[in-house]
Amino acid sequence: MQSPAKRSRGRPKSFNDQTDNSIVRSLDRGMLILGVLAEGDGVSLSELSERSDQSSATTYRALITLQSREIVEFEEHTQLWYIGAGAFRIGSVFLNRTNILQRSRPVMQKLMRLIGETANLGIERDDWVLFVSQVESSQTIRAFFPPGTRNPMHASGIGKTLLANFPKERVQKIITEQGLERFTDSTITDPDHLFKELEAIKRKGYAVDDEERTEGMRCVAAPIFDAYGDPIAGLSISGPTFRIPQNVTSEIGEIVSDFAREVTRQLGGQVLVSE
Repeated sequence: MQSPAKRSRGRPKSFNDQTDNSIVRSLDRGMLILGVLAEGDGVSLSELSERSDQSSATTYRALITLQSREIVEFEEHTQLWYIGAGAFRIGSVFLNRTNILQRSRPVMQKLMRLIGETANLGIERDDWVLFVSQVESSQTIRAFFPPGTRNPMHASGIGKTLLANFPKERVQKIITEQGLERFTDSTITDPDHLFKELEAIKRKGYAVDDEERTEGMRCVAAPIFDAYGDPIAGLSISGPTFRIPQNVTSEIGEIVSDFAREVTRQLGGQVLVSE
C-alpha cells in the first residue's frame, strides 16, 4: 500500500498558491502601518493614513485592532500612535534566537560578577541605541536599562563606541538628522567636540558616558564586531559615579574591551586591536 504524500509543515494541505491571492489584505495593511510606526517616534493618524496610502477610517480600524493586542499604543495628550509592548514581546522571540544574545549572555554574567555593576548589551537601530539584554547588579542603587529601552547615540557609552567605529560620513548623517540634544551639563552637543571624542575612543578601544545622559551615572562600553569587522553591538558596564569614579574608568575600560573581544571571537568576528 502506497503511503500518502507527506505535506509540508506550516501550510494547509494541498496549499500551492504562490500568487498575490494568498496575501491577507487586512493583515498586509496592518503590517504596513507597523512599518510606518517603526520609522518614527510617535505618528499621528493623518500622517499614518497618508504614508500608508490608506483612508483614515481604514487606518484607524487597523490601529484599534492592533491596540487590542498591545501591538500599538495611543498617547492621549499628544494624540500620537506608537509601537506597543506587544510588538516588543514578539520581537524578543526573534532576538532570543539570534546568536549574539546567546553568545553574550554568559560573558555579561561574568562581567557583572567581576565588576559588581550592571552589564548591558546594545545595538544600533534607526540611529538610536537599542538595549537588547541586561544582567543587573544586586546593588540597591544600580543602572537599569530594560530590553527595548532606546538612547540617543551621542549620550551613551554604547552609542559612542559604535559611532567611533562607523564611517565618518555615517556619523555626520546621524548628527545632522538626530541632532545633539543636551541632557546634562556633561552632554556633548558640539559636533567638533564629538568627533574628537570619537577619535580618542577608537584609539583606546572603549568609551565612557561620563554623566552625559543621566547625572550621577557613569557607563564604560566597548564594541563587538562581526566577521567583516563592522561594529554590530556594544557591551557596557553601568553604575553610579560614587562606585565608578573617574580614576577607575580606564581599568574598567580594558576589562570591558577584553570581554567584548571574547563575544566577537565567539561570533566568528574580527577582533580589532586599537592603534
